[in-house]
Amino acid sequence: MAQLRRLAYPVDLQVRPDTVLVSFPDIPEALTEGNTEREALSEATDCLIAALGGYVNDGRRIPKPSVGTGNGPVVELPALVAAKLALYEAICEQDIDVGELAERLSGAATTVRRLLDLDHRSHIDQIETALEALGKRLMLEVYAA
Repeated sequence: MAQLRRLAYPVDLQVRPDTVLVSFPDIPEALTEGNTEREALSEATDCLIAALGGYVNDGRRIPKPSVGTGNGPVVELPALVAAKLALYEAICEQDIDVGELAERLSGAATTVRRLLDLDHRSHIDQIETALEALGKRLMLEVYAA
């Protein structure tokens, strides 16, 4: 059984007189800012999703979140985005392309591309079906906030 991986990326905050800069040690392309720490962290989720979408579009592997001390802030990916990235990683692991997965699903390649588009509001059951076609199963865990 594959180990579950929490998709929570640590962030570095640089507080400056008029802004707070956010960077991700694991995703150097992801940089954003805000007027306050709260605003900067709010912007960080969209920034991270955009950067990871670039990895998917470029066919690059998704960097694993580094293990931090647990004391600093992290940005957790929304469940749908995490599921889409799990599908992308499964495609990469099996070294297949979008067309091959579409054939396994008896569907169109454009449908699979939408499943991998981190900005597209896909239905989670479609992602589950695609993962099953790759011999994977999506599991969800709920934690106390």
